[in-house]
Amino acid sequence: MAGSKEIRTKIKSVQNTRKITKAMEMVAASKMRRAQERMRAARPYGDKVRNIAAHMSEANPEYRHPFLVRRESVRTAGLILVTTDKGLCGGLNTNMLRMATNKLRELQAAGAAVEATAIGNKGFGFLNRIGVKVVSHAIQIGDRPHLDKLIGPVKVQLDAYAEGRVDVVYLAYTRFINTMKQEPVIEQLLPLTADKLAQSESEKRAYGWDYIYEPDAKAVVDELLVRYVEAIVYQAVAENMSSEQSARMVAMKSASDNAKKVIDDLQLTYNKARQAAITKELSEIVGGAAAV
Repeated sequence: MAGSKEIRTKIKSVQNTRKITKAMEMVAASKMRRAQERMRAARPYGDKVRNIAAHMSEANPEYRHPFLVRRESVRTAGLILVTTDKGLCGGLNTNMLRMATNKLRELQAAGAAVEATAIGNKGFGFLNRIGVKVVSHAIQIGDRPHLDKLIGPVKVQLDAYAEGRVDVVYLAYTRFINTMKQEPVIEQLLPLTADKLAQSESEKRAYGWDYIYEPDAKAVVDELLVRYVEAIVYQAVAENMSSEQSARMVAMKSASDNAKKVIDDLQLTYNKARQAAITKELSEIVGGAAAV
């Protein structure tokens, strides 16, 4: 059994660790609420842009934007991988990177080359380690996603698809379900699928008017679809940040709870060691008195 001094040192060390994890849990809880508010605030804009883009694409059937045209074969695929910049958020990044690895293997098995865009430091390091071609990246985004930091790296993929150098673009991120559950997903970003631009009957009635175009319908549709795709990526980053803070809060709470259990066990061991030492001293005193 370890000595009393060693056990006290361990208890002190675990208590200090628990203070850190408890503070990180409270910080993550505060950031999680703000991240969820930003995520929910971005949804109405995305829905509005989607409805207008769907209505205008149907109102101008004579023009098909490249984002709406499906390629016959996939020679090169683009992947936008959204991860976190920091760790200590449980298995959030591990689950996402595992799913991305399976998707990369699937594409490579089909004979398609992959060009990736990394949003987040963890994904950027992962893609470099496994040797995937990284054409653009955005790291150190902070706790609040800024569209101006995301437009540049994402535009590389959009331009590559519009020019025909990339035949399909996938978006990989962690979707926020609730505080206790986050789900890694990989969605097809380009070409835009029919379900993304689908409208309900109420939406068709709400957006059932005609538009006056300036300078012309083609220029407006081109700009609108680019803004819509950027809104999808921004929403994905916002969802990923909400998932990050939720996962970090849960992970730090588990760490704090585990530290408390360790402290309790060490305290019990310390009490036993202290009791054994006292018993030994009493035995020695009694034995000495009996010998006298």
